[in-house]
Amino acid sequence: MIKKKILLVDDSALMRRVLRDIIDSDDDFEVADQAVNGLEAFDLLSRNKYDAVVLDVNMPKMNGLQLLGELRKYRIHVRVMMASTDTKEGAQTTLDALELGALDFIHKPDSANSCRDGVFQQNFLRILHGVVISRPPVFDSPARVAEKKEENKKFIGILQKSSTRIAGRKIVAMASSTGGPKALQSVIPRLPANLDAPVVLVQHMPKGFTASLAERLNSMSEVHVVEAQEGDRLECGTVYLAKGGMHMNVVSGAGGYTIHYTDEPIREGVKPCANYMYESLRTSKFDKIVCVVLTGMGADGTEGIKNLKEVKKVHVISQNEETSTIYGMPKAVAKAGLSDQVVPLDNVAAEIVMQVGLNS
Repeated sequence: MIKKKILLVDDSALMRRVLRDIIDSDDDFEVADQAVNGLEAFDLLSRNKYDAVVLDVNMPKMNGLQLLGELRKYRIHVRVMMASTDTKEGAQTTLDALELGALDFIHKPDSANSCRDGVFQQNFLRILHGVVISRPPVFDSPARVAEKKEENKKFIGILQKSSTRIAGRKIVAMASSTGGPKALQSVIPRLPANLDAPVVLVQHMPKGFTASLAERLNSMSEVHVVEAQEGDRLECGTVYLAKGGMHMNVVSGAGGYTIHYTDEPIREGVKPCANYMYESLRTSKFDKIVCVVLTGMGADGTEGIKNLKEVKKVHVISQNEETSTIYGMPKAVAKAGLSDQVVPLDNVAAEIVMQVGLNS
């Protein structure tokens, strides 16, 4: 079996040794080369082909973000997994890295010895497996980013004119993983502020990162996007993003529905897990539940939607293979026969509006 070649980039010799041991412990991988900063890594990437890059953020001469910028500038398409800290500043840097083309990330402990922890090693290899089989990043120029913002405004204007009110109480329940933070920027900012349903969203992320993602999506969108807090009451036109490290549920309360967090074990290898969110809706009184499954590794969402469909009126929209960074979660839903629609990423927002309508 030919092993996947990994480029490891980190300025710490001890960290490189520990991460190399983790990577080489998997029969599918081998560390083919190492670099101590972005300059060395760029030189290697200019001359060689790798199946993936494990990239540190803070390095001398050229840091991780600067390297991603250079790769983007010269259209060098590589699959990158970032190693990030869990501070607020680190979370924002991680989102910047995902914007620049990194496919996924892991929270790297401050101490190299802490990386020897079995849970960290398991998560590291799980994420790396996902990155290696992901679709390489597509780069948008700054001009194209600006064009998309204008297109979103026009798109929402068209939806406002063409959509009608749909009777009944509705909710949208979304799930995404690898490639999700970028994919969500093609969905959430295209939803009108008067969407006639609340949106609950599970994006697989560890504790400390989801608040920054919610802030970033909120700054781009007409709908209100928040990191969901315990007891938040669901309101139409608001997106409730699950906190990292906890499982988010929707429960009925006095006069409406609220967010409730639980601390059940990791499921599908992740926490938060979308299956818990979907299953929490089984006892709800919503007239219609629209489930949306976007890019991601694994099968999270499939079991939860299957259980939900047994008792509720559910419409399932899944992202198609061609536009998915990794066609795992949406593929599992479609393969199980649960998808009512399989659509390109840019069509997801319109299909959501078609299903739940707008407030007049």
